[in-house]
Amino acid sequence: MTIYSGSGDRGKTSLLSGERVPKSHPQIEACGDLDELNSVIGGIKAVLPLDCRDMSAELYRIQSNLLTIGAFIAVSRSSAVLDDIPTISSKEVETLEMAIDSMQAELPELKGFILPNGHISAVMAHIARTVCRRAERHVVGLSLEINVGKVLNHLRYQMIYLNRLSDYLFTVARYCNLMEGVTEELYQTRSGLSVHGD
Repeated sequence: MTIYSGSGDRGKTSLLSGERVPKSHPQIEACGDLDELNSVIGGIKAVLPLDCRDMSAELYRIQSNLLTIGAFIAVSRSSAVLDDIPTISSKEVETLEMAIDSMQAELPELKGFILPNGHISAVMAHIARTVCRRAERHVVGLSLEINVGKVLNHLRYQMIYLNRLSDYLFTVARYCNLMEGVTEELYQTRSGLSVHGD
C-alpha cells in the first residue's frame, strides 16, 4: 500500500467521521497541534537522562492520550461516531498531578521566571510545553462553538488535561536539568534584578 493517495492535493482532508473539510479547518488545526506535540514528546523520550528513564512509561501514556484526544477532535460534532470514541477522564488528570507532585518534591523552589534552556531533554520539554499551550488554545476555540451537551463536557476534560500537561512538561524540563546537574537560569531585567512570577 502506498503512503500517498493524492486525495489532499486540493487542500482538503477527511475528518475521522468522513466529512471533507479544508486543511485550515479549526478541527484540523487542533489535530495538527496534537500531532506535533506527540512528536516532540517522542523527542523527549529519545534524549531522557539516565536518571529519568522511568519517565518513559509516563510519556508513553501521555502520547496515547494525545491520540485519544485527537480522535475525538477529528470527528464532526453531529456525527454518531462520537459515541464510539474514547475520551479522557479525570483519572488521567490526576495521574499527571501525581507525577508533577512527585518531581516537585525534589526540585528547588522556583524564585522567578526561568529561561527555557539547559540539557537537551529540558529544552525538548520546554518546546513540548509551548506546543501544548497552542493545542490547548485551539481546543478552547473549538469549545466556544459548542453550547451544551456531552460533546462540550468531553472537550472540557480535554482542555483540563492539556492545561495540566503543560504544567507537567514544565516540571519535566526542570527535573531533567536537576538530574543532569544543570543550573536553571533566571530571567533578569536590564537592571540585573530577577523577575518573579505569581
